[in-house]
Amino acid sequence: MATNVAQTSEFILDKVGGASNVASLTHCATRLRFQLHDQSKADQSALDSNTDVLGVVPQGSTGLQVVMGGGVANYYQEIVKLPGMGDKAGADDAAPKTNKKDYGGVRGKYSWVDYSFEFLSDTFRPILWALLGASLIITMLVLADTFGWQDFRAPMAEQPPTYQLLHAMWRSVFYFLPVMIGATASRKLGANEWVGAAIPAALLTPEFLAMGKAGDVVHVFGLPLVLNDYGAQVFPPLLAAIGLYWVEKGLKRIIPEAVQMVFVPFFSLLIMIPLTAFLLGPFGIGIGNGISDFLKAVNGFSPFILAIIIPMLYPFLVPLGLHWPLNAIMVQNLAVLGYDFIQGPMGAWNFACFGVVAGVMFVSMREKNVQMRQVALGGLLAGLLGGISEPSLYGVLLRFKKTYMRLLPGCFAGGVVMGIFNVKASAFVFTSLLTIPAMSPMGGYAIGVAVAFFTSFFLVVFFDYRGKEEKAEVLANLAAARETEEEAAPAAVESAAPAAAAATAAAGGVATAVAAPVKTALEAGAVTTLTSPVEGKAVALSEVPDPIFATAKLGEGVAIEPTGNVVVAPAAATVLTVQKSGHAVGLRLDNGIELLVHIGIDTVQLGGEGFEVHVAKKQHVEKGDKLITFDPSFIKSKGYNLITPVLVTNTPKFASVVGHPAAQAGFDTEVITTTAN
Repeated sequence: MATNVAQTSEFILDKVGGASNVASLTHCATRLRFQLHDQSKADQSALDSNTDVLGVVPQGSTGLQVVMGGGVANYYQEIVKLPGMGDKAGADDAAPKTNKKDYGGVRGKYSWVDYSFEFLSDTFRPILWALLGASLIITMLVLADTFGWQDFRAPMAEQPPTYQLLHAMWRSVFYFLPVMIGATASRKLGANEWVGAAIPAALLTPEFLAMGKAGDVVHVFGLPLVLNDYGAQVFPPLLAAIGLYWVEKGLKRIIPEAVQMVFVPFFSLLIMIPLTAFLLGPFGIGIGNGISDFLKAVNGFSPFILAIIIPMLYPFLVPLGLHWPLNAIMVQNLAVLGYDFIQGPMGAWNFACFGVVAGVMFVSMREKNVQMRQVALGGLLAGLLGGISEPSLYGVLLRFKKTYMRLLPGCFAGGVVMGIFNVKASAFVFTSLLTIPAMSPMGGYAIGVAVAFFTSFFLVVFFDYRGKEEKAEVLANLAAARETEEEAAPAAVESAAPAAAAATAAAGGVATAVAAPVKTALEAGAVTTLTSPVEGKAVALSEVPDPIFATAKLGEGVAIEPTGNVVVAPAAATVLTVQKSGHAVGLRLDNGIELLVHIGIDTVQLGGEGFEVHVAKKQHVEKGDKLITFDPSFIKSKGYNLITPVLVTNTPKFASVVGHPAAQAGFDTEVITTTAN
């Protein structure tokens, strides 16, 4: 498993353009989030075709999100260990190295509105882990309340010590949420995250709370200070972080660099804590209350209408990251009202999404489509057990034409049921199977999510999730793959039949119609040789001036320094892939070996100039058939190295793959030998 993660991580880094193309890398609950110097260098098609990658989402002009699902942290840790990535890491525990704002995928031509939503997204993203853990603890306590073991809403003084501790486990996350937000928001902006955390923390200290109750007015420095309860608040720390950024920026301009470490945080705290207590904190609470009151008014006018609007909006908000403000309002509602009216209807969207993915898994099992079955299963488990929709969204929903046609009816039907029962949440939770008890009425919510799930599920099962062209292409690819596998063994048997018959006749026996089975390249003990697909000098892979090829990350083999200008099939094969740029071709030989011929290094950047492709994907070719013609003089004139790696890409299936250097390799020169396990 670890080896597979390492190999996939190296593949991802290569396909985003290598470490030199990565400006920074972070990760969230499901996605690797790259900032690239040149987004065009990323091979998004190659990334999307990898079975470990659930989806690829460009963000702005420089960002690229690679969706990996729940194991994203493992891939992140492997990538940051790779050469050249040591200074690119921006994980949740990494401090900023400069005081510049990190605009992520929103630069230059994008408006401040775009950055505002990204700011919210990257502020809440690191806290998701704590929120998810706390939400499940809340679910445990709500279940205990349901079974009559304790009163979830009872004052803490009336709770037994065991439950007091359990309540403290989840309250710690929500009560100190302003401190966490102060840190993450400040880091996103480029201000000091610990000073950002200290500002809202000051408003949660016993000394501040001892000044009076929420709503009281006290006089500090002769000025009236309105006291508020800042526990679980969202907007005050956000505004404080923005204020801190500008204060720090100004202080660094006037304070000598030699003493900034002492006096910048000193003056920042001296300025920002009173400013937050007097102005930004009350204003932030007013913003939160205003938005909450507006949605509450809509809910008061018609909970039924709001319950339909919310799940119908979410499928369009989540892909753009615009759902984060609503998450803030959910927390705000719980802090002010004691309940939330958004999470229940939101569950209709989530379960409609999971229903689509469950339908895709069912269809994929029926079609024996292993890749989509794996993608769908991963998304379904992350959704049903964790309430996380991103793997389903990016792995399935945004990749196929008809998915939203199957999703939205489920959202609507589930929203109607939520509206009928006027479902509310008693705590902030991720809407999964495990958190159903946190909704009230629990039975009405369960019916609503079931209606959403099965509406979308049956729409996919009966009407599919792809357009006609998409479905036809997928089925054709599956059929071609099966045919290739089925043809390999019979072809080998047929080629051995004449020899077997001759041997029988020479021995005085009678030849039979059934030949003895012949081993393919993948059968135990089979030794197979491959001839060169290109004329030239054969050298070791280690001589390729590209670390991915030189270290055999994509497979063992040999490299050819071309003297000719044609790539031919070294044996009968099916074309698995041929690049539009003409610089590479992938083959599955009839004997089971999978081969990649990559003409030159970085020649993809020529955009097809200097190359002519003679074959198409899924085409069957015979030994010696012309695959690609290239112009060596033109390619060299553009500054590209023509050395051509020839790789066995399914190397792990063999006991050994050995390349044979040769001073002059022709089309009949054996350059690679494979030995099966």
